[in-house]
Amino acid sequence: MSDKNKYAALFEDDDDVFLGSPKSKFMDIVFNANKNLVKNEISGIINKMAALEIMLDERVGGDWERELATNDYTRMSEVDEKAKSLYIEFTGNVLTQAE
Repeated sequence: MSDKNKYAALFEDDDDVFLGSPKSKFMDIVFNANKNLVKNEISGIINKMAALEIMLDERVGGDWERELATNDYTRMSEVDEKAKSLYIEFTGNVLTQAE
């Protein structure tokens, strides 16, 4: 077993920096930060997602959800990178409110 494989289980992905990925750091913050700050951030995330879904429904129609669920979505690497960016953004939002 190579060193990389030996330690792979400790981390979520190959892009771990300072012993944690953006997702794992976000989860650390969410579970340890002030509950009201986290509630506010999650409410904001859900509201943003709801608005984006409404926009997609109006512009593309309801088929976009089925397409994502049933087809081999070809832009997953872009989605993964955007998700990492969002985890960093949301973590920063919670941390700056806590100051």
